[in-house]
Amino acid sequence: MRSLVLTLLISTAPLLHAESRTWKNADGSQSFTGDYITHDTKRVTIRRADGRVFTLELSKLHETDKTWLSTKQVPGRAAAEPLPDPNAVFDTLCFGDSRAVVTKKLKESKIVEAGLDETFLGRVGLNGTYRTRKQIGGLHCELYFDWSAGDNLTEVSLQTQGVDRSAYAGRLKANLEELAELLTMLHGKPLQEAEIPAIDELQDDLFLASHLWRLEGGGSALLGTSMQGGKYLVVVRFTQEKINPVTVP
Repeated sequence: MRSLVLTLLISTAPLLHAESRTWKNADGSQSFTGDYITHDTKRVTIRRADGRVFTLELSKLHETDKTWLSTKQVPGRAAAEPLPDPNAVFDTLCFGDSRAVVTKKLKESKIVEAGLDETFLGRVGLNGTYRTRKQIGGLHCELYFDWSAGDNLTEVSLQTQGVDRSAYAGRLKANLEELAELLTMLHGKPLQEAEIPAIDELQDDLFLASHLWRLEGGGSALLGTSMQGGKYLVVVRFTQEKINPVTVP
């Protein structure tokens, strides 16, 4: 399964060997400008013009980019720094992880942080307790989880901070569009894509998806918006379910 590089979009990778160029995805339909930082035999680390640092698998890149990388000497990887788990869907979290394993990974994460003292975790649970250390698309994201009957992870959701109705067509739309671009770089052209859902279609606690991707190892990624308590937010869902595109008669 392709690891979720959203975890690395907010990482603090060292900015070494910077060299700017235009990069394309595998089929050439998406491109962006970014500084080459480093690479190994499987992945390349890039810093975008907005300062975000992320890592992409070489298989996601256009042949011209892979050819260019083949001319670069592969720098040594930082000592003791492990490669990302290819089965991870967000940070180091994998479908099937037990609640205890998820809790341990969250506590050790460099990507997320607890919003309250860890002594209270047993009382309040994990949902909404952890959030991204840095912003994605201008907003922090809180993490929510679903579990199987056997208490294994089946879904991870990222929910942005809620904004007022007046920010829906501006700040929130920009956040959704940036996330759509990043997910497309990771998982290819979405099976389904549409404009941001109309604000008047949203009801409290209702999630409306505008984009759908199939995860290589099984499961789906969905992107859309929701309303909760009068506030509006962008939601990314990574689920083990195989969600099919909605067909319109």
